[in-house]
Amino acid sequence: MKLKFLKCLPVALAGLFIGSSAMAQESTTTTSQPFRTWSIGVNAGVLTGISPLGAQNDYSNWRNTFGYGLYIKKQITPSFSLRLDGNRGTIKGDNSEAFNDGTVNASPFSAYSTDLNYSASLSAVANLFNWSMFKQQNNAQLYASAGGGFVNYTTTTTSAAGNVTTELATKNRFNIPVGVGAKFRLTEAINLDLGWTINFVDNDQFDGYAKGTNDKYNYGYAGLEFALGKGKQLAFFSPTAATYDEAVAAKNTANALKSDLDAQKAENARLRSDMNDLLKDSDGDGVADKLDKCAGTPAGTVVDGSGCPLKVPAPQVTERVIVTEADRKVVADAISNLEFDLGKATIRAKSYPTLNRVAALLMEKNFSLKLAGHTDNTGSDALNLRLSKDRAESVKAYLVSQGANASRIEATGYGESQPIATNATPAGRQQNRRVEFTLY
Repeated sequence: MKLKFLKCLPVALAGLFIGSSAMAQESTTTTSQPFRTWSIGVNAGVLTGISPLGAQNDYSNWRNTFGYGLYIKKQITPSFSLRLDGNRGTIKGDNSEAFNDGTVNASPFSAYSTDLNYSASLSAVANLFNWSMFKQQNNAQLYASAGGGFVNYTTTTTSAAGNVTTELATKNRFNIPVGVGAKFRLTEAINLDLGWTINFVDNDQFDGYAKGTNDKYNYGYAGLEFALGKGKQLAFFSPTAATYDEAVAAKNTANALKSDLDAQKAENARLRSDMNDLLKDSDGDGVADKLDKCAGTPAGTVVDGSGCPLKVPAPQVTERVIVTEADRKVVADAISNLEFDLGKATIRAKSYPTLNRVAALLMEKNFSLKLAGHTDNTGSDALNLRLSKDRAESVKAYLVSQGANASRIEATGYGESQPIATNATPAGRQQNRRVEFTLY
């Protein structure tokens, strides 16, 4: 009997692997975490030969007998799996009592005993629902199963006279198991499995009495299931809960980004206010209030770099202004080394040495200087125009602080209107963010 069972086992296992591979290609989970998908189970319970669905029963009194089984299961999605079952046991019944309606069973047999040499079946198992839809990992679930397989049995009958015993030959018959059950997760690797299966046998002599309809038998059991591998069990995973958690996390991220954006807007407003204070020139003499040592000078008064009136008239330049290559190199060095803080008009300290040489050149040769601020196209037009103007004014303010004549320095902002390179690449945008120096 055991050898016959072992011969059928490879065929059933092949069906399990082929079915699970085909379904796995079409099913995915909503998370990348590892899951336990393979499991083995053992169970034991009660076998009975009577039908609970109201069909004809060949014997009036059914007997509870011991049965046991084991299975291998592959969980393909959280709600679907394939399960290979094997069962053994003995099923008994007799006519020692009348039927429930009081009639006596007119049967040529008084009792039977059917030995399940083996029962092997491959079933599809559908998880009906988990206890909580909003928990990613549940602890209990209901399931239903249906499948097909073969049952090999030997039936012994006792005649109504009680003195003749007939043992029928061993038979292989097709069998359809249909069942329901409940499963409880005890640990991450062990489950309590409670189930009930009705087995429809494609034969009318399973109980030794051919009465016109195929026979059935029931198996109610309790057992333990052991999940193999690492991670959580896929069977108790809820994709609905995972999707809900992802939506909540996305909402929290969006709220955090909005808070960061609001904080950045407030910081930008503060920086604009600071820049306006830095460049404020109340008396209009070209020297910012923060650098003006003689505030309130009358309009039109010629002042020095500190904002104080010149004691002697500024010399009139009558000679032709000649800008040499050396002068242009001083300006070019200042341009190439000029850096501002990101998104601000604050000059970085590394730019001071070359700006100091420009200031010295302006005082030495009495040159005039035009400063033109430019930006890339990142941000609004108004913001870019204001930033380019602020940066040009910041350079002017620094040169004046080093002694240059404020009246001979012109600061203008052009925003993003005069690019010298494409704004489609980071390198091009870097070239467009500049302050041009023009000596004349």
